[in-house]
Amino acid sequence: MSESRKYCRSLHAKISLGTTSDDRFMPDGYLKFFANMENLVLTEKLDGQNNCFSKKGVFARSHTSPTEHPWDKPMRERWELIKNDLNELEIFGENMYGIHSIAYRELESYFYVFAVREGDRWLSWDEVKFYASMLDFPVVPEINIQTSLSELYDDTKKEDDILRNWLKANLGMTWEESVDTSGLLGGYDPITGKECSEGFVIRDSRSFLTNNGNLNVASNE
Repeated sequence: MSESRKYCRSLHAKISLGTTSDDRFMPDGYLKFFANMENLVLTEKLDGQNNCFSKKGVFARSHTSPTEHPWDKPMRERWELIKNDLNELEIFGENMYGIHSIAYRELESYFYVFAVREGDRWLSWDEVKFYASMLDFPVVPEINIQTSLSELYDDTKKEDDILRNWLKANLGMTWEESVDTSGLLGGYDPITGKECSEGFVIRDSRSFLTNNGNLNVASNE
């Protein structure tokens, strides 16, 4: 690996709330592509800072050089303990040391792994959990999928409606209602104290290549 490359940009579903002009959205037809996957993984999106551990250091959102931010000191101290075990792996996760828009009452760690990359390959979810455990990190909270997306997918229905129904089937409530709960780690608004959570991430359980051409997205997505 000749250089460290930052995490690809995650795309929002079109039903997402609170997006800005800088956010990008999934292309039409993405949900059918996800419905055809053998297994999906649904996780809670945490409100932290994107950090990466690699053999070259700890990186924040930019990968031009390792982070020197004072609030990343605990991450750099942890890196010193694991750097010789990383080899070509890049461990991506949410740095929860600082409070952003959401605070959490039930954190077990200041770093929650959500992805692992090796070269151009993003490892399977089972591999992500294996390496997180090996390095003594938790993974982001996983939500049990009881109803598969393929069961609800129907070409005659709108993608947004299908996604809403699938999330409701697995969350036991609408996703809008769910983000007004504390989620799986006790999330709350640090100003008002009101329970809240950020949302959800959907991924393929299998490994996949970076920007493999299956969807019409930009090279950095």
